[in-house]
Amino acid sequence: MNKVILMGRLTRDPDIRYTQGENSMAVARYTLAVDRRMRRDSADGQQTADFIGCVAFGKSAEFAERYLHQGTKLVVTGRIQTGSYTNKDGQKVYTTDVVVEDQEFAESKNAQSQGGYDSAPAYQQERPVQSSVGDGFMNIPDGVEDEGLPFN
Repeated sequence: MNKVILMGRLTRDPDIRYTQGENSMAVARYTLAVDRRMRRDSADGQQTADFIGCVAFGKSAEFAERYLHQGTKLVVTGRIQTGSYTNKDGQKVYTTDVVVEDQEFAESKNAQSQGGYDSAPAYQQERPVQSSVGDGFMNIPDGVEDEGLPFN
């Protein structure tokens, strides 16, 4: 199985290009800075993040073009793809990219604009809080019949 899940920040705005031909498609390339699980105050000056190249196609690329910019914190799921090509000098260059299958914001727009490092997804923070009794169950409003509930 080839499955990758990453959380990190964009190092710069995505590079967007369009394929040529009858059915033109958007292709977005961006780099995620993904923190390593180690101490950040590394005394020997060792790198504490990996910089991982990602490529998105079609609607995902169009989303990246519209909404992603440098510093955006993302959760990306996808697969690793390797390849190679010959450069102008005749040397073979090997590539490794994450082909994006899904990309989601990893922080609220408010935290992003304040430069915060809030790790809760935006949809969780903007959702209204349900009142609860205190026992972990939510109150069911009066007038709702048991037959309308999805369980017995």
